[in-house]
Amino acid sequence: MKAIYKKYILNFKRPSGTSRGVMTEKETWFIILEKDGKRGIGECGLLKGLSIDDRPGYEEKLKWACENIHLGEENLWEELIEFPSIQFGLETAFRSLEGESPYLLFPSAFTKGQENIPINGLVWMGEEHYMKQQIEEKLQQGFTCIKLKIGAIDFDKELDLLRFIRTNFSPEEIEIRVDANGAFDVNNALSKLIKLSEFQLHSIEQPIQKNQPDSMAELCRNTPFPIALDEELIGVFGKEKKVELLQKIQPQYIILKPSLVGGFRGTKEWIDIADNYNIGWWVTSALESNVGLNAIAQWTFLQNNPMPQGLGTGALYTNNFDSPLEVKNGELGYNPATDWKINL
Repeated sequence: MKAIYKKYILNFKRPSGTSRGVMTEKETWFIILEKDGKRGIGECGLLKGLSIDDRPGYEEKLKWACENIHLGEENLWEELIEFPSIQFGLETAFRSLEGESPYLLFPSAFTKGQENIPINGLVWMGEEHYMKQQIEEKLQQGFTCIKLKIGAIDFDKELDLLRFIRTNFSPEEIEIRVDANGAFDVNNALSKLIKLSEFQLHSIEQPIQKNQPDSMAELCRNTPFPIALDEELIGVFGKEKKVELLQKIQPQYIILKPSLVGGFRGTKEWIDIADNYNIGWWVTSALESNVGLNAIAQWTFLQNNPMPQGLGTGALYTNNFDSPLEVKNGELGYNPATDWKINL
């Protein structure tokens, strides 16, 4: 078996803002396997400033993984425990190599085009008029669940945006999730949650910065509406540490990004623990190209979670790869009649 890796820069159609700053491009990496005339491809979805493996020596680790591909998926996964995006890329590449085609990883009613995955419509941070424009577009596109990034503009303006939605749409018509990306100060987080609760929100992701377990646990106990952990899960290795974290904080939900938490195996471990503690969960992509999104979507469909998932990011880039993935009426579907177009 031969393995190589390649770097690829994804360019945003429009600068996209989070509380960590504005992104104009996204660096990603691909692992390509070749064996007996077959090809497998996996995406290592590194997210600058967020991934635990965003550190010096990343490319060297990728090179090491490719040079030691003979060790096999199981051994490599264990060796790469602190490089979750490479774990995800390798898992996907091996599955891709074994599949009927490089992009049919987990055959199902989804890949046959028979069933879709409900997803949330993502509204990016920006000026008030831009966010309002995005909200209106998502509603026109048939989404019944939207997710707003908050924490980058004035909080009162963000409340006005939520008021705009609720004035026009009831909670039964539109489910609203918000994501603070850790933007709230510990000292005033609860008061902000109380103000946000007026709008009957489904949940808020990561209201305060990670690594403040006592403060986050207190927030989860006292919050007027559900809290979902996101960044809090990144860099937590081993089942014991995961159990310890969820036992201590006891969140209402956790959000799982396979590229950031150890691929499908790492994600499934979080799911099993969450289920044991009656903690809800959903899966989210992490700005991967359509290669990574395709793998996550196919795997997520098999988990049989009826909640809207966070999988609709493929249209953000000018140079993404043509794929059978389609977003229609607030759902992610797979059109088997459409061909992949990838030049790597």
